[in-house]
Amino acid sequence: MNIAVTAGLQLMPPGFSAGLYNWSRANGVANDPTWSGATNAAIVPADQDFGPCLEIQKLETVTRIRYMGETPIIPGTFLRVSARVKGIAGNLPQVRVAGWPGTAQRVVVSGVPQSSDAVSLPGYGRVVEVSAIIATATRQGVDMSWGPTATIGHLGLDLIGPNGGAVRIENLRIEDVTAEFVPAMIDWVDVRDYGAVGDGVADDRAAFLRADAAAAGGQVLVPAGTYRINGDLTMNEPVRFVGTLRMPRTARLSLRRNFDFPSYADAFGDETEGMKKALQALLDYCDHNILDFCGRKVDLTEPLVIGDLAPGVTAFSSRRVVANGQIAIVPGPAWNSRTVTAAATYDPNDGYRLKNVGQLSAIEVGSRVTGPGVGREIYVTARNLSDGTITLSNPLFGGAGTRNYTFIRRRYAFDFSTIPQVDRFYFMNVEFGLEGNANGVMLPPSGGLWSFRDCFFTRPQDRCITSIGEACQGMLIDRCEFMSDDLDLPAGNRTSIALNINANDTKIRDNRFVRFGHFCVASGTGHLITGNHWFQGDGSTGVRVAGLVLTGRVAQVTVTGNYIDNASIEWTNEHHPTPNALTPQASFGGLTITGNTFLCSNTVSNFSWIVIKPYGSGHTLSGLTVMGNVFKSLYANIDRVERVDTSYANLRMDKMQGVRFEGNTFYGIRTPTTNPLYVTHTQNTAASRWLVGTDAALPFNGQSLKVEAVVPEGTITDASGGRNNDLPSVQLAQGSGRNQVALDFSAPVKGTVSLRVRMDTPE
Repeated sequence: MNIAVTAGLQLMPPGFSAGLYNWSRANGVANDPTWSGATNAAIVPADQDFGPCLEIQKLETVTRIRYMGETPIIPGTFLRVSARVKGIAGNLPQVRVAGWPGTAQRVVVSGVPQSSDAVSLPGYGRVVEVSAIIATATRQGVDMSWGPTATIGHLGLDLIGPNGGAVRIENLRIEDVTAEFVPAMIDWVDVRDYGAVGDGVADDRAAFLRADAAAAGGQVLVPAGTYRINGDLTMNEPVRFVGTLRMPRTARLSLRRNFDFPSYADAFGDETEGMKKALQALLDYCDHNILDFCGRKVDLTEPLVIGDLAPGVTAFSSRRVVANGQIAIVPGPAWNSRTVTAAATYDPNDGYRLKNVGQLSAIEVGSRVTGPGVGREIYVTARNLSDGTITLSNPLFGGAGTRNYTFIRRRYAFDFSTIPQVDRFYFMNVEFGLEGNANGVMLPPSGGLWSFRDCFFTRPQDRCITSIGEACQGMLIDRCEFMSDDLDLPAGNRTSIALNINANDTKIRDNRFVRFGHFCVASGTGHLITGNHWFQGDGSTGVRVAGLVLTGRVAQVTVTGNYIDNASIEWTNEHHPTPNALTPQASFGGLTITGNTFLCSNTVSNFSWIVIKPYGSGHTLSGLTVMGNVFKSLYANIDRVERVDTSYANLRMDKMQGVRFEGNTFYGIRTPTTNPLYVTHTQNTAASRWLVGTDAALPFNGQSLKVEAVVPEGTITDASGGRNNDLPSVQLAQGSGRNQVALDFSAPVKGTVSLRVRMDTPE
């Protein structure tokens, strides 16, 4: 920088020969005496060393020579004041640079140095240059630091020491030397100074490494241009990008001191490419485990297929985090789905495999499989082109045979399907603005301990989080919001699913799911689903569908403290290759539903919140707890809160075990259900057999398989009023529905009894 050039300022004072009225004998301010007419000063027209110059005879202790013009003193600039001087007669004085510092109000700045160190004249006729640096800054090399209040100066020289001598002074020079201080003022180096070309052709990698080493704790500047980097590049110092980089896909850029998305976006001049390169570095040892968006929105023009942008990565298990930003989808052909219909053969004895698959090369890993005998959320986990097989995320229930299947491959903002294994990958505080154009995140075929925390998924095409294998093992989903693109459709017409689970031990906590077809389809066991709110109603009276679909018979799932609005919990075995129960132990069990709020409105009367749907025969219940819930129907009553969907088969009601259905609260329910069921029966006409009904109030309209207690209310009497103290015998599962109990007395009696009846046998 040079302010004489950049600001057009005139720094250099006129020569002495232009008139001594420009030069003061005092401080240089207005009305100070000048050297014009002074008897001890004269202009020498042609000195052999200086040409025209000023000759002064020293008569005062301090002889001052000050330029009457105001020299601007600007923060951040450095001025050099200099002059060549020689002694010609008499006593030789000392010479120093001096000046009067003034504020904007033309008041002297006190407490700052007004002169530099003095220089002695070594002898007659010997030329000496005196100089000093004046600035507002206090820095090494500054002789006169005048501070931030100084705005102008009257600059010149002082002659000090013995009087009587004569000196000649060449013209005073005032120069902007800020450029000489720039290396000390700034903390960056320019890659061009270390050999970078920036033409997009020459390989500038070596120059970048040299600049990085030279920065030594400072910053590396990449000025305008296109810089070709043909190999991996690790920058240990902060980098500021004005120009952009071009790198092969296999080459990694590791910005160790500014590892964040904005830096990578600047580095490549494109948000999608920047995100690709940042993720590539994240899945390496880049000295960071968090890719921070720094609040930025990322406009993606194509899916981030992680295996393609990080070639060579087949497994990664170190914790990595993507955080603090927004993903926005730019519509375009890169987001188009692919659909393939092909024949394949299925054998339940090899339940995770399709064989003899047609058009296999066109079927992508991550495709969703549909067709006869295929349960919900079945995906292609892997394919083997050499033997014509596909590995499935879950088995099919449809039995052996060769059938036509449809394979639908959606596009995801983050697609990990092409890396075999990734563990401990976290998304935190990320908004996925999908707007019906794309889907959220596809997990890899294997891995575990993934986490989504404080994320927002807005209007996906039809999926938010998709597991195509077992990378969902131990997955954590906390405090996220999922909003469907189907929310304007009637509930029965929605096809979107927020997430699916194939493995075990996930925790879904404190989330909000808005109007999906299903919020979750979960296989596996050991899931904890707590504190969530999922609602799936619509603006019209009609059917309501499942919010949570559990496809594991032995669920070992806890559903606690949720707000379940116009949606049901559907429990199936659609992901089992042999859906018929082979033994009683192979039946439904291990589901706990406690402390939830269930609500429905404007729905059909046969809607129920808890639905069991066996896909084969012979199944029963062996462990179900429904306790402490509130069930409420608004605007119209519904029949009951639970039922069996018999589309494929019914449950074996005669084999129920371990069902606890108690402590619940019912509003707008025609038939509240409980197990055990408390029944009061009054026999008005004396009879030796009393037939006691349960009024379909046992869960799932079950059979009366056990009576835990029979207690008379008042006195049991015979027909004439005589007291009868006989204890009746109990006959279970009576009547055509096997849901009645017979009490047999030794003689005809009448009266009232209370019974506690169960539709199961306790485990």
